Amino acid sequence: MYIIKRNGTSEPFHQEKISKAIQKSFTHPLSADDKLVIDAITQEVAQFLTDNEAFRTVEHIQDKVERCLMEHGFYTEAKSYILYRWQRTEQRQIMQRLVDGMADDSLADTFKEIQRDFPDEAYNLKLLADKLSGFMKRDMNSDERLSAVIKVAIELTTQDAPDWEFIAARLYHFKLTKKLEAQAEMRGIRSFYEKLQYLTAKGLYGAYILEAYTPEEIEEAATFMRPERNKLFNYSGLSLLAKRYLICTHAHEPIESVQEMYLGIALHLALPEKTNRLHWVQKFYDMLSMLQVTMATPTLSNARKPYHQLSSCFIDTVPDSLEGIYRSLDNFAMVSKFGGGMGMYFGKVRAAGGDIRGFKGVAGGVIRWMKLVNDTAVAVDQLGMRQGAVAVYLDVWHKDLPEFLQLRTNNGDDRMKAHDIFPAVCYPDLFWKMAKEDLNQLWYLFCPHEVMKVKGYCLEDCFGDEWEQKYLDCVQDSRLSKRAISIKDIVRLVLRSSVETGTPFIFNRDTVNRANPNAHQGMIYCSNLCTEIAQNMSPIDSVSSEIRTAEGDTVVVRTMKPGDFVVCNLASLSLGHLPLENTAEMEDKIATVVRALDNVIDLNLYPVPYAQISNQRYRSIGLGVSGYHHALALRGIRWESVSPKLMPLGVSSSLATFSE
Repeated sequence: MYIIKRNGTSEPFHQEKISKAIQKSFTHPLSADDKLVIDAITQEVAQFLTDNEAFRTVEHIQDKVERCLMEHGFYTEAKSYILYRWQRTEQRQIMQRLVDGMADDSLADTFKEIQRDFPDEAYNLKLLADKLSGFMKRDMNSDERLSAVIKVAIELTTQDAPDWEFIAARLYHFKLTKKLEAQAEMRGIRSFYEKLQYLTAKGLYGAYILEAYTPEEIEEAATFMRPERNKLFNYSGLSLLAKRYLICTHAHEPIESVQEMYLGIALHLALPEKTNRLHWVQKFYDMLSMLQVTMATPTLSNARKPYHQLSSCFIDTVPDSLEGIYRSLDNFAMVSKFGGGMGMYFGKVRAAGGDIRGFKGVAGGVIRWMKLVNDTAVAVDQLGMRQGAVAVYLDVWHKDLPEFLQLRTNNGDDRMKAHDIFPAVCYPDLFWKMAKEDLNQLWYLFCPHEVMKVKGYCLEDCFGDEWEQKYLDCVQDSRLSKRAISIKDIVRLVLRSSVETGTPFIFNRDTVNRANPNAHQGMIYCSNLCTEIAQNMSPIDSVSSEIRTAEGDTVVVRTMKPGDFVVCNLASLSLGHLPLENTAEMEDKIATVVRALDNVIDLNLYPVPYAQISNQRYRSIGLGVSGYHHALALRGIRWESVSPKLMPLGVSSSLATFSE
C-alpha cells in the first residue's frame, strides 16, 4: 500500500509512523493502557486506508487520527495532536518560504533535516526566514543567496542558542556540495577512482596512491566514506577545512569533499602496511572522520599530494658563520614552503660589537639576522595559504638579550624590530634562584664567540652544576667583556614584552636536559614554535667544497655534516569525541594513531635532507590531547571540582601505556 504525500509523490505506507505521531500527542508518560489504545487506533487507521483507497493521503490519514482519538475519549490528546498538525503546517510554510527565497528547490531536504535535528524553539526556522529578509536583494544570484542565509545563521549564534553554528555548517556544506557536483559533472567524474585519476593527471594528487592501490581497492575504500559525519562540524571548523585543507583546482575552486580528504589521507598513511592494508585505511579514516584524532596541519594539508611534507615542527641550530646563518635561513624557507613550523636557536651567534677574524667591534649581533628570519617568514607563505611561523631562541646570558626582548614591542627603533617572529628565552636554574634570593643582583651577559675564543668552551654546551661553574668562572675572568644588568631589569623587560606581545616564550633548559633520555648523544638548546619538542641539537657543519667534472659538466660538490636537525611528528586525541571510560577502545585508538605517526616518518617528503637523517635516527613522535573542557562538559564535571584534576592523569597514563 502506498501513501500520496503533499507534494504529489508516493511512498510505502509505514504503520509505525502513525504510532509515533500519536505518541507525541501524549504529554504524560505512557501507561500500558495508553499503549494498547495507541495500537488500536493505529490498526483502525490502517484498516480504514485498506478499505478506502481514495483516502490514502497524508491529510486524510491525520484527519482520521484526530477522529479516532476523540472517539476513544482522548480529547486532550486530540487537541495536542491538532496543535502538532498546525505547528507542522507552519513549519512547512516557513520552509517553503525559505526555499522560494533561495530559488533552489534542492534546499528543501537540507531544511527538513535542520527542522528534524534541531527541534527546539530557539532554532525555529522562522527566526532564520525573518532575519534573512533584511539581507536579500532582488539581483542576487543563487550563490549569493546561499552565502546570505549562511551569514544569517552565523549571526543567530548566541550563548543561549549555540547550535545555529551547526545549522550554518549544514548550509555551508550544501553550498560546497553543489560546487563539487558541478565540478564533477563538468569534468565527467562519476566515481572516487575517476576523481583520483583526474587529480593525479592535473598534478594535484600524488601518483603514488594510484600506483600502490588497484582500481578495485580504491573503489572498495570509497565504500568506507560516511557522509553523515559531515554533521559533526560547526561552521568555523567546516569553513576552515574547506579553505585550507581541501584540494583545489589551480583556479582555487575546491574539488574534493571533506570525506574524500579524510579517505585520501588514510590511503596515504596506510601505504607502508604490508598486510590488511585496507583494514588500516578504514581504521585511519574512521578515527579522522569521526574527529576522534586530529593529525598535524601539514599531514592534513599535504598527505595524498605530490609534495607530501607531513611533519609539523622543525628546529635548527644556527651556526656562528655567514655560510651557516644563510644556510639556516634557506632551511627555514624550505620548511615553511611545505607547511612546517620552525624553531631557530641563535645562542651560538656572536653578539653585537664582537670581533670578526680579529677585527674588534664589527659584528652586527643577532638582531640583524632575526630581521631576515622575519622577512623570510612573511615572504614564504605556502601558496598564499598562511605566512611562515618561527620561534627564535636566545640564552638569557647572551649579550644581545636586552635588544632581543624588545623585538616585538611597539616603542623604540623600528629598524631593530621583527614583528612576525616569536622570541623565546632559555633560562638556567641559576637565574631563577638568584631572582628568588634578590632581584637587585647583577646578571652578566656574554658574547658566545668571545667565551669560546678566550675560555675554550661554549657555555651553551652544558647544563646544571657544570654550566653554573663555567658561568661563574666567566664572571670572574677579567679577559672577557661583560654586560652587567640587574635581574630586576631583565624581568621588567620580559614582563613588558609579555604584556604587549605575549612573548617571549620561556624554556627552562636545565629542567629539560636533566630529563633528556638521550643526554649521552648531545644537548638540548631550545624548543620549537609550540615549545613541546625537546630533542638533541647540533649545528650543520660544512666539511668541504670541491669543483669536479661529471658527465662532461663542471659541478660544485659540497659535503656537509648533517648535525641534529630536529623533527617532530604530531597528532592529538580529541577527548570530547572519545569514549574515555572504554579502556579497550582507548587502547585501540591510541595504538592506531601511534601507528599512523610512525608511518609518517617513513612516508615524509622532507624539505631538507638533514631533517630526514635526524627523524629516521630518533623516530620521535608527539601525541597530545585536546578538547579537555569539552570532555568535562559532556560528563557534567565542573572545572572547580576534584575530578578534573584526576582526569588528565588517567588520559596520560593511557597514552603512556597504550602507545608502547
